[in-house]
Amino acid sequence: MIAKTDAIVLHTIKYGDKKIIVDMFTKEMGRMAFAVTVSSKNTGKMKKQYFQPMTMLELTCDLRSGQQLQRLKDVRLTAPASSICLCADKLAIALFVAEFLYYSLRSEQRNVTLYDYICDSLQWLDAANDGYANFHLTFLMRISRFLGFFPNLEDYHEGCVFDMRNSCFSMTVPMHHDFIAADDAALLQQLMRMNFATMRLFRMSRHERNRIAEVLVEYYRIHIPGFPMLKSLEVLQQLFD
Repeated sequence: MIAKTDAIVLHTIKYGDKKIIVDMFTKEMGRMAFAVTVSSKNTGKMKKQYFQPMTMLELTCDLRSGQQLQRLKDVRLTAPASSICLCADKLAIALFVAEFLYYSLRSEQRNVTLYDYICDSLQWLDAANDGYANFHLTFLMRISRFLGFFPNLEDYHEGCVFDMRNSCFSMTVPMHHDFIAADDAALLQQLMRMNFATMRLFRMSRHERNRIAEVLVEYYRIHIPGFPMLKSLEVLQQLFD
């Protein structure tokens, strides 16, 4: 069956001399993997640069039932990035988000609202001139709404701890070890109030930003089986003094 869909590139690995395997999150069919023969010529359809992480594409694909790797017939850029690849800070953020999505969306089915949120977020980052130091934190916090474990802000009171297993704030320390203390819980509560338009108004030191990034990654590790420590997090933590 020939199908068309928009897609976001999540991850690419080399497969032989001329082929790559590309993991994508598609708008119409959810998570899919493709075997792609890349062209060595500028005139070819399947240019290697099309398959960089977080690239937004329109695909024409030949879907075969029961096959793990599908085949592409045509591809074109839908929203070429104008600044992400030219700015080291934005590129580090985009690669972190790509690695995060690669693991968090492993079994994600068709979800148009989630797809649109990811695309809108990337386009916001690409267009931003400044004020994006908290982008990755805001993105990770808000996408938990789509995945089903956004914390309940109404439970928060000053001095609360945050129970990561049950996604709630509490005045009592839980019986397990998967919780964060009051100071970190206050930072998390602040983060839950941010969006891309307002996050520049919330001041965080690099230490606070790095700590809350570690908390968020651990939070996803608790709620998504097999979610690993992210290799790109260390690079991101060196940014934004």
